[in-house]
Amino acid sequence: MTVVQFMWDTGADQSLGVPEYETKGAAGADLRANFVDGGDMVLSIGARALIPTGLRVAIPEGFEIQIRPRSGLALKHGLTLANAPGTIDADYRGPLGVILINLGQADFVIKHGERIAQMVVAPVVQAQFELVSDLDATARGAGGFGSTGRR
Repeated sequence: MTVVQFMWDTGADQSLGVPEYETKGAAGADLRANFVDGGDMVLSIGARALIPTGLRVAIPEGFEIQIRPRSGLALKHGLTLANAPGTIDADYRGPLGVILINLGQADFVIKHGERIAQMVVAPVVQAQFELVSDLDATARGAGGFGSTGRR
C-alpha cells in the first residue's frame, strides 16, 4: 500500500479529518472545504475560486495526486474543477487547494466541511523526449478530432 502523508495548514479546522475513501471500492478519497473562519462561501454563477482544504501533503516519489470533480455536484449544481483533473506533484509541499468553477444556473454555497472534490493517487511515468524528422505511420495517420467517426 502507498502511504501519503498529510499535515494541517495554519488555522485549519482539524476536526474535519484527513481525506477518506467513502466506500471500500472507491478510487477517490474526498476532500473537504476547510475555511479558516469556519464560515461558508458563495460561488456565483460563472465564478471560480481556490477552495482551501486545510491540508499539506507529501506524495511518494513516482506518484501524483489527481484532483477530480465530484459527480453529484457536477450533475446537480454544475460545480466542477476549472482544471480537471488537477495534478499535485510529488515534490509540492504547499497548501492543498481545489479550483472550483460554478457552471450551474444558480449561485452555490460551499459549506465549511463540505466534500468538494476527490483525490486519486496514481503512478507517474516520466518519458524521455526525442525530436525526430519523421514519425512512424499508423492507420489513423494525421486524422484530427472526430476522424474515427461516431459509434
